Amino acid sequence: MKKRGRGIGCYLYGVGYGFNRPDHSAAYVEVADDGTVTVLSGACDLGQGSDTVLCQIAVEELGICYEDVRIISADTAVTPDALASTASRQTYVSGNAVKRAAADVKQHFVKLAAEIFACEPADIVIKVGVVSCKTDESKVLKFSELARQMHQRGKQFIGFAFYDNTTADVDPVTNQGNAYSHYIYGTQVADVEVDTETGEVTVLRIGAAHDCGKAINPKNVEQQIEGGVVQGMGYAVMEEIILKEGKTLTPSFTKYLIPTSQDAPEIVTYIVEEPDPRGPFGAKGLGEGPIIPTAPAIVNAVYDAVGIRITSLPITPEKVLYELTKLK
Repeated sequence: MKKRGRGIGCYLYGVGYGFNRPDHSAAYVEVADDGTVTVLSGACDLGQGSDTVLCQIAVEELGICYEDVRIISADTAVTPDALASTASRQTYVSGNAVKRAAADVKQHFVKLAAEIFACEPADIVIKVGVVSCKTDESKVLKFSELARQMHQRGKQFIGFAFYDNTTADVDPVTNQGNAYSHYIYGTQVADVEVDTETGEVTVLRIGAAHDCGKAINPKNVEQQIEGGVVQGMGYAVMEEIILKEGKTLTPSFTKYLIPTSQDAPEIVTYIVEEPDPRGPFGAKGLGEGPIIPTAPAIVNAVYDAVGIRITSLPITPEKVLYELTKLK
C-alpha cells in the first residue's frame, strides 16, 4: 500500500563568517578608453554565478550596459582578496565591495563629464550607456565616447573599495550579541509517497520559499534553490556513508548514491524579497540556505504519511519497515 504525506521545514541562517571572524572583500573597477569596464575581484565563482552577479552590480551602479562589462575573478596575481566562497557571503560582501568601487570610479567620471558638458555634477545622468545633462537635453554623449575623450585628456578611471562585514563576537557568558550581520529565512513543504510494503520513500514535490533580500538575478536565485533542494533530498533519502571496522564500504558513486535529474522531484520556487538596506541594492545572499529545510520537511512528511518518526538519515527502506513493524 502506498500512502502520501506532507511535511514542512523552516530555517534561518546567518550569512557570512560571523562571531568576530574576519569577513571582508575588496574590488577594483576600471573604465577603459573604449568605455568598457573591468571588474577585478578575488571572489571565486564555483558555479553559483557570482561572476554574473558582481558584473550586474557594477552595471547597475555605473548605468552602463551589461555587454560592456567583464570580470577578472579569483586571480591571485591581479585581484584583491575576497576571502573564500563560503558562508553564502560573496553576493553581500564582495557585492558591496564592487558597488562601492563602481561608485568610486563613477564620481570621478561624473565630475569630468560635468566639466565637458559645462553643468553641475548633480545634473549628470548615466543610463543604459548614455551620459546626459538633465538641465540641457542637447548635451548627450555615449558613455564610450565620453570615456574616449577623457582618456585623450590623460585621465584614467580606476575605482577601489574595501568592505568589512566582520561582526562582534557574542558574550561568552550570556551567548547574546550580533553573531552575524544579517540572516536569511526560508520554508519548504514536501509531498512524499511511502510504500508500506517495501519501505521506499518517493519525494513527489517540494515547494520552496526563500528570502534572499533582493534577487539581483532571479533566474540564478531560482537555480540556487533548485540545487539546494535536490542536495537536501539526497541527504534525506539516498546518501549514506557506511563504515565497517574503520573501512568505508561506500567509496565511490556506484555505492554512495546521489540524486540525478531522474530523481529530482517537482520543485516550485518562491522568491521572497525583503531587501536589506546594507546589502548591494538590497541583496543578502542565498547559497547554502535552500539545502537546510529539505530533509526536515521530508522527515515530517513521512511521519504525516505513516506515523513513524525517522531520527537518523538517510531514510532507508529498512529503517521505514523497522519502524512500521513497531506500530503493529
